[in-house]
Amino acid sequence: MGVCTRNLTVSFPGVGTVVDRVSIEVQPGECLAIVGESGSGKSVFARSLVGLASEGGRPATVRADELRISGHDMRHARSKQWRNIRATQVGFVLQDALGSLDPLKTVATEVGEALRATSTPRKDIAPQVANALQRAGLEDAQAVGRRRSWELSGGMRQRALIAQAIITRPPILIVDEPTTALDSITAAAVLDTLSNLRRQGTAIVFITHDLAQAARIGTTVAVFDHGRVVETGPVARVLAHPNHGVTKRLVAAIPRGSKTTPTREGEPLLRARGLTRAYHGRKVVDDVDFTLRAHQVIGVVGASGSGKSTLARLVLGLENPDSGEVEFAGGTWVPGRERRRRPLRGHIRLVPQDPLGSFDPRLRVGEILRHASLGQGPTPEELLAMVHLDPQVAKRFPQALSGGMRQRVAIARALASSPRVLVLDEPVSALDATVQAAILELLAQLQRFYGLAMVFISHDLAVVRRIADEVMVMDHGRVVEHGAVEEVWHNPSHPVTTRMLQASLSLVGC
Repeated sequence: MGVCTRNLTVSFPGVGTVVDRVSIEVQPGECLAIVGESGSGKSVFARSLVGLASEGGRPATVRADELRISGHDMRHARSKQWRNIRATQVGFVLQDALGSLDPLKTVATEVGEALRATSTPRKDIAPQVANALQRAGLEDAQAVGRRRSWELSGGMRQRALIAQAIITRPPILIVDEPTTALDSITAAAVLDTLSNLRRQGTAIVFITHDLAQAARIGTTVAVFDHGRVVETGPVARVLAHPNHGVTKRLVAAIPRGSKTTPTREGEPLLRARGLTRAYHGRKVVDDVDFTLRAHQVIGVVGASGSGKSTLARLVLGLENPDSGEVEFAGGTWVPGRERRRRPLRGHIRLVPQDPLGSFDPRLRVGEILRHASLGQGPTPEELLAMVHLDPQVAKRFPQALSGGMRQRVAIARALASSPRVLVLDEPVSALDATVQAAILELLAQLQRFYGLAMVFISHDLAVVRRIADEVMVMDHGRVVEHGAVEEVWHNPSHPVTTRMLQASLSLVGC
């Protein structure tokens, strides 16, 4: 017995219907992948399957001709019944692994809480916690169990959440975007964990915006658009022969190809020599050298904790290196711990991974852009036109925009001072596949039309291949491979690059 819904509809006061007459069925040993663009209703549907559908603290109205979980009719279930179902029949894994774990508790305490709420003998809890951590792909279970969530990498936190969800061995597992912002190697490992659970007989509902990842784990797929299922069927068939326009866009957005327009050679803009930075005696950036030329895009790729973001902060001058130096356009140096003699803020600008967190929520978009240009650069309307946004967006607040629109506003803000270099830190990792493809195309246009040079930081080698001319692969603070993107893609020389390439290929279905 798995999950079955017939004509399930979810609505919110003042918002209306967000899930519209959805019918699905998932049996033990099957995985239904629910795929769709941001705002298509995927996560609301997932939460409705565990009695947690809400928005802004407002409960949803859920109606269905059938809503059956492990054989239980849940159409008129009360809170106590839902709590019992979640404790015994359904494991639910949220997208935000760090925010979902208590930073004050050890992982073992957190994972074992579900057992302590049952009649499990105390002496049996620790062995079962260790077993759940191992089943979730965490090999050194005892060592991991003694640590707290903030001491774990993103992938380890995600697998700890899976362990928490499966410790009671529920027959059903609902997983919402479990690989967002994980590097390709870690993402592949998390998907392998879920595949193993499916083969052991668990019924899985897997929510994702990535059709390629759905193909890796799913047996069937349901494509959502505006709250409705617009296409469904076996994953292989839907991937090979998509029928609906939304499905075709998702398939086309899978990052398979390389950069289409070669970059013309330019003069050196930025040189980094021997950059080194250590925290608490551990080197997180270790003797890094590179040269960025005008019009060029250098991709920086590596797993979580490899030193990518610290390198970006050193290049931007947000941190001083312990040793090494940065030269910009032949004139500005940052040796050792000395302060910059001339600010680079107007010449080098950052596009952050989380643009919403970097915006002042009290300001409208137009005010944000006006402040960034200091009244001397392009107008807000001109900046919005550069990133293909309607001028009316200037009147809106960032929190009212979609993720893709916020990222475009962040790019527009970076362009306000007419920089020569953009440093982009994971600019597309949290976006759905179609929006990701649109942002990459926008960046390519900015490079071609305005001659921008870019340092593009990502955990995904396939994404970097779409935008960059050269790639640097980082591991434990060091650059272990550096060369033309296509040469590295086809002939990797370092084991870390090979593992990343294999993981990227498996995730994009190449």
